[in-house]
Amino acid sequence: MSAPSAEMRDFPASGRPARVLIVLHQEQSTPGRVGKALQARGFHLDVRRPRFGDTLPATMDEHAGAVVFGGPMSANDGDAYVRREIDWHDVPLKEEAPYLGICLGAQMLARHLGARVYGHPEGLVEIGYFPIEPTVAGAATFEWPRRVYQWHREGFDLPDGADLLASGGGPFPNQAIRVGPAAYGVQFHPELTLAMVHRWTTIGHERLKLPGAQPRPVHFADRLLYDAAVREWLERFLDHWIGRADGAPGRQPTTPD
Repeated sequence: MSAPSAEMRDFPASGRPARVLIVLHQEQSTPGRVGKALQARGFHLDVRRPRFGDTLPATMDEHAGAVVFGGPMSANDGDAYVRREIDWHDVPLKEEAPYLGICLGAQMLARHLGARVYGHPEGLVEIGYFPIEPTVAGAATFEWPRRVYQWHREGFDLPDGADLLASGGGPFPNQAIRVGPAAYGVQFHPELTLAMVHRWTTIGHERLKLPGAQPRPVHFADRLLYDAAVREWLERFLDHWIGRADGAPGRQPTTPD
């Protein structure tokens, strides 16, 4: 898919682009709760899948921000589309445009900045709800949830010049980073909806056998305990990161999922 035509460009009266670039890595992937929250804030979603031939913009002029989601591939893979996508991170970083990398997206951000992306030497994974702790820098930005949903078998070292915002005590300690004024990467999945928990734990049931993965019933039990705090964190984050399309303060409530 080529870049959007001029007729698709959408600028509100404020002159700010009203679209957010959404980068997905599987045919059936969705932006989940993050996409719903952005739409509730007045943004249109420009969904692209580089794995299947979609291009990424040469500038961020037509987008208010970008969100790069997770996927089954690795930032260490040699596939041409993976290398191109990692290199593309130079665009939002140089322009200091709002950027959010989730799981693989965070690992691609770290890899672009020269940091190591790695698997645990004993094969440990983080799949399920795991605790995180904000750093001093993270706590000064906004309040964080105590536990977050994870689904990964790789982590990343802290890139040079990045601020560590949250850490975990598991096999992958770096859980949230900030690069420059507007680029963020998180290992966890704030986009998760209940339907996504069902889908991931069904399609990916073999991964639940990996060392460190939590049993499927625990995923649902922990969601009841911890999801509300993750939802509230996402709203606070979006307030800080991108606001609303019309530039107005505040937020519009999203429907439960």
